[in-house]
Amino acid sequence: MRLDLLMPARGDAYAPVAAEAAEAYRPAFAARGIELTALPWPEAPGDGDAALALFAWGYHFAPARWRALLAAWPAARPLINPPALLAWNARKTYLLALEAAGVPIVPSHFGPATPEAIAAAFAAFDTPELVVKPQVSAGSHETHRLEPGDSAPPIDDAILQPFLPAIGTEGELSLLFIGGRFSHAVRKVAAPGDFRIQPQFGGRFSPLDPPPQARAIATAAFAALPAPPLYARVDLIRLADGKLALMELEVTEPDLYLDHAPHVADDLAAAILAHTGHTHRISGTPASTTSSDSGAPSLA
Repeated sequence: MRLDLLMPARGDAYAPVAAEAAEAYRPAFAARGIELTALPWPEAPGDGDAALALFAWGYHFAPARWRALLAAWPAARPLINPPALLAWNARKTYLLALEAAGVPIVPSHFGPATPEAIAAAFAAFDTPELVVKPQVSAGSHETHRLEPGDSAPPIDDAILQPFLPAIGTEGELSLLFIGGRFSHAVRKVAAPGDFRIQPQFGGRFSPLDPPPQARAIATAAFAALPAPPLYARVDLIRLADGKLALMELEVTEPDLYLDHAPHVADDLAAAILAHTGHTHRISGTPASTTSSDSGAPSLA
């Protein structure tokens, strides 16, 4: 099977880092008979048997082009995750749909980051600090932490949320799912004085045994998705009242944290083969064919 791996656009600053990260998947995929072919996402859909969006980093810099690509994706060529789900996930307003379905989310206001909107958010959330970021964003791009009196960032389509101190103590709790099943979890804690958990900002990652409440929220979020994902990451954080809430549900290009769960590359390769119905062979084993579709996640 030849699988087009959607990558950052040519010349994108993300491209070298993405290429290095993608190499970690290549041995496990090759062992199952999957040939990975790097394809800059603006040049998709390509001509592989299927495509994987896992490394389409930087799509948030060209959201209209990304939406157009997904809308025109040929039905005969599977895209993982499905185009409609990727389009739905591209703008963080998806949080409102999940909240309407009963999933607890971090309190959020959507709209222009005007001084009036920021003042209203401070009052509504009863918080001494806000986090403001674009509705289409990734990797903490254009994410700001504000105190009363700080200048409003010039973001027309913003999401305003209370700053949650748990980001520097308990941290953000990330639950990873492959093929509809819980895979592993990671705790991500921001460096002292920062609020961003990415490694480039000093974030510290460690393995996590997620509490029952975290698993319950993940189940509710998956049930509310418009299509079942083959891979996903559910990011949770504890609110001031002590309850966990959804911060993000990433089904486009989440880091799956292979360094904390090396088996994930093989699990994802197996799930892709099962999803597409391709025959596969693991080194030293007979060939087999499976065909299935992932639905709500198993948390066993």
